Amino acid sequence: MKKTIMVALALLCAGWMAQAAGIQKILFLGNSITLHGPNKGIGWEGNWGMAASALDKDYVHLVAKGLSGPDGTKPKILVKNIASFERQYGTYDSTDLVKECAAFAPDLIVVAIGENVPALTNATQQTLFATKTAELLTAIRAERRPQIVVRSCFWANAAKDGALKTACQEVGGRYVDIGALGRDEANYARSEREYTHKGVAAHPGDRGMQAIADAIIKAVREDSPAKRP
Repeated sequence: MKKTIMVALALLCAGWMAQAAGIQKILFLGNSITLHGPNKGIGWEGNWGMAASALDKDYVHLVAKGLSGPDGTKPKILVKNIASFERQYGTYDSTDLVKECAAFAPDLIVVAIGENVPALTNATQQTLFATKTAELLTAIRAERRPQIVVRSCFWANAAKDGALKTACQEVGGRYVDIGALGRDEANYARSEREYTHKGVAAHPGDRGMQAIADAIIKAVREDSPAKRP
């Protein structure tokens, strides 16, 4: 019995390692949780995902580390803050963004947006946000078939999360619901250290970043290439 379990675990680990080895480039599309430059006005000095305590503690770098190849080589990453798309999704000109991201040719696209999207107060707005998000991902994907993982908002919002899920399904991605993380005070930066700016304090801290990374890595490992369009 023990031998059977050990063999099963070995095969599972081998599968995960083989899948990770196939991921050489990761594109992260997000907002301040993904990348925020220094801003003394709000007491933020980092140039990584707000509000991790260090670059290697934000979810982006934790995901890259978690998906390293068998020899420990980390995937190359391209990290883009697309808060402007969130706020202006209906009219946003994505030409330059698409050109840069498509040229990067990612094997995996991680989408972590929604928090800056204005309130979606009706079905029309929800549909438009979903459509524009799907169009952006489709344009970046081009003729390639990268894995796509879309996570829900850290600050759960039914309308926004529903639109993100719809967009994810349209492009054949894997949707990750992290709403429960935002309901746990321990995942907030304010639970780990003091911040003078409430907005910064309301971002995920090291524990929250690790939890987000764990959810994304799990989704990547469970994804099936056969499900991708």
